[in-house]
This record gives sequence, C-alpha cells and structure tokens, in this order.
Amino acid sequence: MGSFARRLVGSLALASALAPVPDARAAEGGLSFYVEGQAVPLGGIVPPQGLYFDSTTYFYSARIGGNRQTQIGGNVISNAKVNLVADFVTALWVTPVNVLGGDLGFAFVMPFGEPAVRAGVLLNGPLINQVVGRPIGIGASDRDFNFGDPIVSATLGWHSGNWHWKLSGVLSIPAGAYEPGQLSNVALNRYIGDISAAATYLDPVQGYELSASAGFTLNGTNPSTRYNTGDEFHIDVSASKYLSKEVSVGVIASHYLQITGDSGPGARLGPFKGRVTAVGGTIGVTGEFGKIPVTARIKVLREVEVENRFQGTIGFFQVSFPLWVAPPKPVPEPRPLATKF
Repeated sequence: MGSFARRLVGSLALASALAPVPDARAAEGGLSFYVEGQAVPLGGIVPPQGLYFDSTTYFYSARIGGNRQTQIGGNVISNAKVNLVADFVTALWVTPVNVLGGDLGFAFVMPFGEPAVRAGVLLNGPLINQVVGRPIGIGASDRDFNFGDPIVSATLGWHSGNWHWKLSGVLSIPAGAYEPGQLSNVALNRYIGDISAAATYLDPVQGYELSASAGFTLNGTNPSTRYNTGDEFHIDVSASKYLSKEVSVGVIASHYLQITGDSGPGARLGPFKGRVTAVGGTIGVTGEFGKIPVTARIKVLREVEVENRFQGTIGFFQVSFPLWVAPPKPVPEPRPLATKF
C-alpha cells in the first residue's frame, strides 16, 4: 500500500476508531454517555501506524414531555428541552507495538460545548433553593459554555483481507468544569468505563461496507448529586456504498438498553432504566488538502421507541486527517542461493 493510500485509510477510519465518544448526556439526565451511531461506519478498522487528528461537532435537539420527569444536576424537572452544540477534539496514536497479532493504539479526547437546557417545570432540587421564595412548578433555563471530562482510550485491531475487527476500552475521567446544581454541563462528573468490540467487512473493489459494534458502559457515582447511573448495553450497525473513491452513502441503526437501574441517595426517580432505538443515514467525502487526505462525514439519526430518555435528533459533522503516517516497511530483496564450487 502506497504512502497516500495508507494515509487515506487512516483518515477514513479515524472518525470511528474511538467509539464511543462522550457527550453532555447521562442516564442521570435521561440520556447516556454512549452516543447512538457514533461507532459506525468503518467501526472495526484501526488505521495504519501513525498520528491522527479528528474534530467531531455534535448536535442534539430533543425534549422530554410534560407527562414525564427526569433529573439533571440534582434537579427533578419535566417538560424539558435541550439544544446542544459541542465539539470533541481527538488525537489518535497508532503505535508500532503488536499485541497478539493486533495493532495497538491510544487516544485522547477533549470535549467542550454549550448545552442549552430549558425546564418548563422545576419540581425539586438545588435550583429551587437558589432563589428565595421560588415556588415549585416554575420553569428554569440554563446555557453555559464549559469543558467536559477528558477521555482516554486504548484499541487493539486486526486485519485479514476484507475483514477488520477490534477491541476498545474507554475511560472518562471526572476532571471537567462540572457545575453542581446546574442544568447546563458537558462534564458528567463521574468515572465511566466502556468496553466494546467491532467488526467491518470492506470490499474496495465492489465498494461495499458492513459494520457492527457492541459494548457495555459501566458507570460510577456522581459525588455532587450522589447519583449512581446503572450499567448499559449498546449496539450499532451500518451498511454503506462507495459511489466513487471520494464519496460514500450509507444507513445506520443503533440500539441502547440500560441493563441495571439507577441507584443511590440522589436517584429521586428510582431505577429510571432507559431504552432507545435510533435510525438514520450518513454521507462521507474524501479529498486532498495539499498532499494530505482529509475526510468529512455527516451523520443524522432520529431517536425512536424511547423510554425514560429525551427524544430527538442527533447530528455529527466530522473532519479527520493524518498528521503523520509511518512509511511502509521495505520488502526485503530475495537473497541469492548459495553456490558450491
């Protein structure tokens, strides 16, 4: 594989190499650390040895109706709306280290954004106590730019012909700019681990791509709210067609299921186990900027079949490119046969 082709593969694969990426959502707030549709397409591919950059802008617009309640920042609210624009800056290093025949990579993700949250009804929590004489039932709103919790991950990937598969582990560290008692937070303020496995079948001749990714999210306790979010299962699948070497289109389906209930003194709504299915599509475009291959991808998904969660529309805009890719190893020249005289 030539140098440009190797960089191109890395750029195409980077946007899916770090699943899952966190956002400002948590089961504590009727949502989750896991983002539907983030892990696909190309979910099973680890790019060649090198250093890569990715910027993913995440859009989320959703609401939870007046007949349902949720809890954010220790506040019990109803009839709530959220509009979020956040960016996740990612650096990925695929090392020369080989473990069990797989390529080892590490990544660092830094999220930041501005969640705008409006609660039509405020039922309980710190926001009521902040204003003397505030009656229960009056609404509240919050909008603030802040930084989320930093994320580290490790990935091990294998390749065989058109097949690619990988194992990933992600850790969210509660070191962001979390504001206790507020509605607008990108940081989740708890340790979160996620383990996942993904596989991709990519036929470069016919231009077909099929991917699947599944994993478990293990949640710690938010010490500010004393809320322990339950553990979760998630799965993503995709099917794409390359219309040319530069353009691909595809469909995505995703399912999330909370497998254990929320708990702790701060869980005022009980187990609050959530479930959601999301469906949508994607389009990817690859081109050269100078001599660097750059991939841009748009994904849009609609959440359906929702229980105990916000329901809305998810959007991603991703830009990925390699900063450096290791040159291919030279093929050793055949040694001449020894001759007896």
